[in-house]
Amino acid sequence: MKLAILNHDSILSKPNSWSHYQSYSSSSPSTSFSNITISSTFQRLIFHRNNQNIKRISCLTSNNPIQNQSTPNSSSSSPPELLRRLLKSPGVHQGPACFDALSAKLVEKAGFEFCFTRFSVSAARLGLPDVGLISFGEMLDQGRQITQAVSIPVIGDGDNGYGNAMNVKRTVKEFINAGFAGIILEDQVSPKACGHTHGRKVVSREEAVMRIKAAIDARKESGSDIVIVARTDSRQAISLEESLWRSRAFADAGADVLFIDALTSKDEMKALCEIFPLLPKMANMLEGGGKSPILNPIELEEIGFKIVSYPLSLIGVSIRAMQDALTAIKGGRLPPPASLPSFDEIKETLGFNAYYEEEKRYDTSTSQQDFQRGYTSSSSNTYSIQQRSPDDTEKSDQIQLDPIIEVVTPEVYYPADGSKGSPPRTMSRTLRVKITGRDGSEKLEIRIPAGFLEGITNIVPALGGVNLKALLDDAGEEVGGKKLVDFNDTMGDRIQVFLE
Repeated sequence: MKLAILNHDSILSKPNSWSHYQSYSSSSPSTSFSNITISSTFQRLIFHRNNQNIKRISCLTSNNPIQNQSTPNSSSSSPPELLRRLLKSPGVHQGPACFDALSAKLVEKAGFEFCFTRFSVSAARLGLPDVGLISFGEMLDQGRQITQAVSIPVIGDGDNGYGNAMNVKRTVKEFINAGFAGIILEDQVSPKACGHTHGRKVVSREEAVMRIKAAIDARKESGSDIVIVARTDSRQAISLEESLWRSRAFADAGADVLFIDALTSKDEMKALCEIFPLLPKMANMLEGGGKSPILNPIELEEIGFKIVSYPLSLIGVSIRAMQDALTAIKGGRLPPPASLPSFDEIKETLGFNAYYEEEKRYDTSTSQQDFQRGYTSSSSNTYSIQQRSPDDTEKSDQIQLDPIIEVVTPEVYYPADGSKGSPPRTMSRTLRVKITGRDGSEKLEIRIPAGFLEGITNIVPALGGVNLKALLDDAGEEVGGKKLVDFNDTMGDRIQVFLE
């Protein structure tokens, strides 16, 4: 794997100063810098030079095995401490938005260093849009499940604080107790609206700033260091100038991160990042058609952003995957193997194996000893396990049990008139089942004896509503091939059954 260097123009202008350094590759631990190429992809390493030594390496890709050495995920650090360390580290940091404990675990397993709870919580928990319908308690409960499921920092969506300044204080304190590393607070009125939809209204400047001050006070009173992300929706509700003014006021009030939602151009993004350059800025990449341009992490870092949220990626692909799976099941098929993890993969993701390993630690020695020496009950009608001698054990080990053979008796179908003479000739013939996809590709073609109809729906569930027995009766003693069934299922695939 070839790697790209950030700020490559300045580095390439002094090639001799880098000639003796070595780079890291997935295939070789020692590769000369001459093998490194400049790339526009997201996979790249950032080398920080100090006195001709590589001091630190940070990575912008979530799945890169090289961890950011300046942001170790120490178990002794609190979530806010981990997040603050991340905000001080080089580069821009990507955070997908999760919506429940499982999606948060997948984010962590993918190698991301933090995540958000955003728009998708209302969708996943209530099946409703993000328009202020989800309550404070519901959002808090969902967030607590998420923070307990992962070890990475989680930035929670505190919406508009659920009321006035006193409500904001309670919201912040409860988010701290729930284990959040950060909280996003916005200046919308109640009920709120999604930042990229119509209907946004914001509170006055004074109230917006007071919310941030109340959040800072709540943090101090709790003895916490939770990160306060100050968001304004005034760009769409009023103007760019108003959103910049509010961002400056939020910074003066003590906000840790500034966030203007629904900026419409790179120039507007640059205008935000020019405010208090040393204060971290947050970008929101609303996938699928929001008001903000979608930029890659390199572009966002060049503009000046420190963290970036992806609010719809996980909930969006989940919706599409579930729709596709339901369509397949409705059409009589399972989802394609490529989109369906194996049961072992699902168990590993959910932690079954880890659970079983931990469970072994709590096996009691008493129960193990009882099992080994046998337990005998004084009750005559109680099943008992008697202790066996070594000779008995050796003999039992030599006993060869006969294999159990399951005999399947086929159901023989007789004519519709109920007569039970010799089975009709059709029962000794063969059924050919053929499935052709909408694109003309052949998905399935099998042959089964016509006398074995009972299991055919296990192979082709779409035939569950077809009375093949009656069709065979109608076929009678016809010679040659006969088409018994020809229809399109709900997936658009053509189902055909021939009597041969």
